[in-house]
Amino acid sequence: MAVDRDRVMQVLGGIAHPGGGDLAGRDLIRALSVEDGVVRFVIEAGSPEEARALAPAQAEAEARLRALPGVTSVQVMMTAHGPAAKAPPPSLKIGQHPTPQAGGPQKISGIDRIIAVASGKGGVGKSTVASNLAVALARAGRRVGLLDADIYGPSQPKMMGVSKRPASPDGKIIEPLVAHGVTMMSIGLMLKEDEAVVWRGPMLMGALQQLLGQVAWGRLDVLIIDLPPGTGDVQLTLCQRTQLTGAIVVSTPQDVALLDARKALDMFQKLKTPVLGLVENMSTYVCPNCGHEAHIFGHGGVAAEAAKLGLPFLGELPLALDVRVAGDAGTPIAATDSPLAEPYARLAQRLIAGGMG
Repeated sequence: MAVDRDRVMQVLGGIAHPGGGDLAGRDLIRALSVEDGVVRFVIEAGSPEEARALAPAQAEAEARLRALPGVTSVQVMMTAHGPAAKAPPPSLKIGQHPTPQAGGPQKISGIDRIIAVASGKGGVGKSTVASNLAVALARAGRRVGLLDADIYGPSQPKMMGVSKRPASPDGKIIEPLVAHGVTMMSIGLMLKEDEAVVWRGPMLMGALQQLLGQVAWGRLDVLIIDLPPGTGDVQLTLCQRTQLTGAIVVSTPQDVALLDARKALDMFQKLKTPVLGLVENMSTYVCPNCGHEAHIFGHGGVAAEAAKLGLPFLGELPLALDVRVAGDAGTPIAATDSPLAEPYARLAQRLIAGGMG
C-alpha cells in the first residue's frame, strides 16, 4: 500500500513536542516529499536549543514512518534558526569561495560512512562504477546517497536518469533528488545542460563544500562520492575537510592506466585517507554473438598491483555494451535483473561484509 503526505502528517501529528503539542500541529515540518516509498522532510526548530530537545522526537518520527507499509526509506533533517545577530543563511548560488572551517576533517551529520570513488585518469569508467555501486548498495537494503563531485564533467544526472532542478523550499537547504533508491545530487542539476563550468580552484572548493553541507542528505548508511579524475583541488578539499571512511580506486588493467592509478593511491596516502581497495574495470569483454572472451585492455593488472601494495582487491567488472547503454538511458545496469548487474552486487556485498557499506 502506497503511503502519501496525509498519512505522513497523521503520524507526525501523533508525536509529542517537548514544549507541548505535536510536530504537525506546531508547524515544524518543511519540504515534505513522498516519492516511490521514500519519505523526506525537514524539521525546522526555532532555536538550536529546541533542535536539541527535538532529537528524541526526530528519532521517534523516523522509526514510526519506517514501520509504515510501503515506506522504503525515511530521511529527516533538523534545522534551527539562530539569533538574529548571526550571519545570514548561506546563498544557494553554487561556486562561491569556501568558508573557513575550524579544526580538521568534519563529519557530515546523519551520514555513517563516506566513500570516495577515484581514478588516476579519465576514461576508466569511474562514474559508471560509482553509480552502479550506489544502486547495488541500495538494492542490498542500504540507505545510500550519491554525490557527483566531478564539477567540470558531471555525468551522474544522465546515468541516474534525473534532470529536475533541485528545490530549496526554505531558501537555505538544497533538496536532493531520488533515483533508483539512491538520494543523489550533482552540480549538473544546477546548470543548463550545455553550460560549461569555468572556475578556478577556490570556486571548485566552495562548490564541493556547498554540495556536502547545504544538501538535505538525511540519514544515510553510506554516501558515495564520484570524484573527478586525477589529483586536484576537489580531492584535496574533500580529504582535508571531510571525515572519509576511505577511497576506492578504479583502473583498467593496462600499464598506462595503472601509472596514473598509482598517483591517486600516493595522493590518498599523503592525505592520510584509507584506501578501501582497488577495482579492475573493463576487465573482460565477452562477444555477444560468439561468446568469445577477450581482454581488450589486458587482464589482472589491478589485482597484481593490489597484491604488491598490500591493498584489498575488490573485484573485476566487465566491459559490456549493455552497461554503457543502460547508463546512457538513465537506468544503471545494477538496477536491472541483467546478469551484468551481478558483478556490481558482488562489489557492494564485499563492502558490506567489510563493514564499509
